[in-house]
Amino acid sequence: MAALRGRKARERRIFFPWEGRSGLRRFLVLGRVGPAALACAVLVFVWWVGARERLASGERQTRVGLTLVRQGVERYLAEHAGGCPERLEQVLPYLHKKQLPIDAWGRPFRLVCPGEPAGQSYVLMSDGPDRQPGGLDRIEF
Repeated sequence: MAALRGRKARERRIFFPWEGRSGLRRFLVLGRVGPAALACAVLVFVWWVGARERLASGERQTRVGLTLVRQGVERYLAEHAGGCPERLEQVLPYLHKKQLPIDAWGRPFRLVCPGEPAGQSYVLMSDGPDRQPGGLDRIEF
């Protein structure tokens, strides 16, 4: 009879969606573990998004600098019958700036004359975040 009453009491119990019956979900919901786990997950997500955005903004800033230097190189080539400058500093008067722009990671740009692919007169590049010349993450223009 007592077993029957316990069974009926369990059957009459109403479970709400936030009430777990057992397992990992119940463990995480107990006490402060659930909110702490959620807060940690949110912090990791925000850190991950921030890291990706920092890298993307560095690439955008570097491309802007490359565009500016490219305009100066094009002006130099036009005035010197297509002859490449020996050093990138020779382009400085055509940029109307006091010093050459640098990439987002604090390194100067590289100018390679003649360009590596056939048909290009020059290649203007940044070493990228790893700062390795010719690395896989270099940014070319």
